[in-house]
Parts: sequence; C-alpha cells; structure tokens
Amino acid sequence: MIENIPPCPKCSCEYTYEMNALVVCPECGHEWVPAEGGAQDGASGSGERIVKDAVGNVLSDGDSVTVVKALKVKGSPSGIKAGTKVRSIRLIDGVDGHDIDCRIEGFGAMQLKSSVVKKA
Repeated sequence: MIENIPPCPKCSCEYTYEMNALVVCPECGHEWVPAEGGAQDGASGSGERIVKDAVGNVLSDGDSVTVVKALKVKGSPSGIKAGTKVRSIRLIDGVDGHDIDCRIEGFGAMQLKSSVVKKA
C-alpha cells in the first residue's frame, strides 16, 4: 500500500485510490502505475512519457515508422511483412506494451509495440 497516494497527473484530483498495482482517478478515470523513488523509467521530469523505437530513436505523434520484423495478425492469412511503412503514428498508453496506434494499409487500424518498428 502507498502511504501518500499522489494526485491525478491529468486532472489534479486529490481523491485518487489504489486498485491492485494501479492508482485510479475517480473523476477522469485515468489509471497509472505510481512512480517508485520519485522517477519512473521512461519518463522525463515533465511527466511526459518517452517512447523509443527498436534502435533507440525517440518517437513522437505523426512520425512515420517502418516495421523491422514480420508480424502475425490474427484473422489474416498473411501477416505484416518486414519493411512495411506506417505513416502518422499516434503514441498511446496501450495494453501489454502496445504503445503505437496506427492505420496500416490493407489491415486497417491496429496497435503496435515500439520494439518492432524503427523511425523512417
């Protein structure tokens, strides 16, 4: 249990509560993992998350990336081939490390892990 539960980083609500390993804001619904020791891995001092690609380049919204390894896609007989270019990515706080939201031609909207792309 956390002794002093921090306020919500999105709306500054002070009525946050713990739910398992997450801290939850009842006003805006934001959920996050509290920073241990004052600094969270992958976050800068301003609270902004830094997302890096497979080779260490920092990614930002609107960047174009290239898939570096072939990916299987559920429900599709063929997957995404290595070298496929993806334009206009959007960085998100996804599930299971999927931190890129994008649209891939021929597949539609999908989420990717930053570890399988490189900045184009």
